[in-house]
Amino acid sequence: MDALDGYDLKILSHLQTDGRLTNNELSELVALSPSQCSRRRARLEGEGFIQTYRAHLNRQKLGLDLLVVIAVTLATHNRDNAKRFARLVEDLPEVLECFSLTGEMDYHLKVVTRDLAGLSHFVNDILLPHESVQHVKTSIVLSVLKDFGGIPIQKPARLKDRPAPAVSRCPSGG
Repeated sequence: MDALDGYDLKILSHLQTDGRLTNNELSELVALSPSQCSRRRARLEGEGFIQTYRAHLNRQKLGLDLLVVIAVTLATHNRDNAKRFARLVEDLPEVLECFSLTGEMDYHLKVVTRDLAGLSHFVNDILLPHESVQHVKTSIVLSVLKDFGGIPIQKPARLKDRPAPAVSRCPSGG
């Protein structure tokens, strides 16, 4: 893996804000030629710094009005049961994110449903009857104070002695 320099960090920052940027647009923002931006973008993708490109959809416009955080405790704590739960969660489109945790609860799920009836179905007909699950605790999100806005792009320690080009934020397109 090559070291990231200030241009790579600017490219990552701009693409994280708007993944639809063309190499020409990106080159203007980071002060490199389009061919240099193209090569750097391809390298950043190839090395896994850029995993994918996605559209950020508006869940409410799609009728998914309820956002819920669900804490799950497993019935037994062994590898097979954890794998059963992971398979269950992987196949549930309502689950946006799932985190394995230390502490009192084993997992936190970020889930969307259309309404309370959808949440009731999800909890009572899908999660609770599953052999891997012992306990479920739901918390309905009243408001989102901060949504994912991207990974903080920082200069790696090995670049501290070199100045990085300034990163300007592009206005979000929607």
